[in-house]
Amino acid sequence: MEQKAIDILGQHRLMALATVRPDGWPQATMVSYANDGLLLYFVISRGSQKFANIENDDRVSIVIGQDFHDPSTITALSIAAHASEIRDAAQRKEAIRMLLERHPGLRKLERPKPSHSVVMRAYPAIVTILDYSKGFGHADVLTVSPGGVAMTPARDDDWGFGSELKPIS
Repeated sequence: MEQKAIDILGQHRLMALATVRPDGWPQATMVSYANDGLLLYFVISRGSQKFANIENDDRVSIVIGQDFHDPSTITALSIAAHASEIRDAAQRKEAIRMLLERHPGLRKLERPKPSHSVVMRAYPAIVTILDYSKGFGHADVLTVSPGGVAMTPARDDDWGFGSELKPIS
């Protein structure tokens, strides 16, 4: 199941990143990312509200997915993670390399400078894999820890739409 989550990460390039503001309100923004397995990398402004939020509370929520025409084709990820700045120069350089490889359009810009930008990594703690081909509302949940990845029983949330897909006329 971990590979399925990694495959979904590989199919997308943008994620919604939610942080916790000092006043308790969530703040969500779109950021580009690269990944190494389940580990996510992204760059944000050192002066941004989201960086200040993460410095204050490293818990973030991430959503990755896309629009659909047929609900049975929905696959997406919802991730609870801890985010931190990459301070090691070699790790920062490697994360930027992965981001530029994943997002070739970023090569048109100057490289991020440590004085202005922060290269971040997000360590997932909980990864929820949505796969509606298994039924509308189906989710598999992975718990990620230093000891490895464990899967909890699948969840089928009832949204009240029913389980049968009908032809659209």
